[in-house]
Amino acid sequence: MMAGAAEDSRALFGAGVRAALEAWPALQIAVENGFGGVHSQEKAEWLGGAVEEYFFRNADLELDEVEDFLGELMTNEFDTVVEDGSLPQVSQQLQTMFHHFQRGDKDALKEMASLITQRKCRVRATALAAAKETDEGEDDANSVEEMEVTATNDGAATDGICPEPEPSEPGSQTIKEEDIVEDGWTIVRRKK
Repeated sequence: MMAGAAEDSRALFGAGVRAALEAWPALQIAVENGFGGVHSQEKAEWLGGAVEEYFFRNADLELDEVEDFLGELMTNEFDTVVEDGSLPQVSQQLQTMFHHFQRGDKDALKEMASLITQRKCRVRATALAAAKETDEGEDDANSVEEMEVTATNDGAATDGICPEPEPSEPGSQTIKEEDIVEDGWTIVRRKK
């Protein structure tokens, strides 16, 4: 591969990494809500370069290694544990893009970054409600706050591309208000 072509591929890989991270709801919620402190936006921008460099320094990465790296960055930089199932998806996107980069397949890199950008949904977290107070009239320190995550399209050109929430399975667990005990712990019960 010629030097100019390698630089082009590297730039395309970097753009793809940034597109994947910008479309990642967990990261966007962390940034929008300042989980990384006052410099959350700068940390998110730095994260793109750190992920790109991680791939270049470790050419034969396994999917679980990428997941662990991203999870560690989210925990360390944004005090966030990603448990929404998106970590494997983002890791797979990044790994696929890196394989395209290694093969010098610029067209595949462009197409993948374009698809990710088109599907990009703006994620918004809104506080729903504070939990009920106990009979003793305890202060707000023991209240529970729920968050609702909604996906909205950024532009008219991408209408209908954002995924719809999947209906809950009959065997799935749900948390009822009476399952939240006064310490803030949640009781998880199996359905029979």
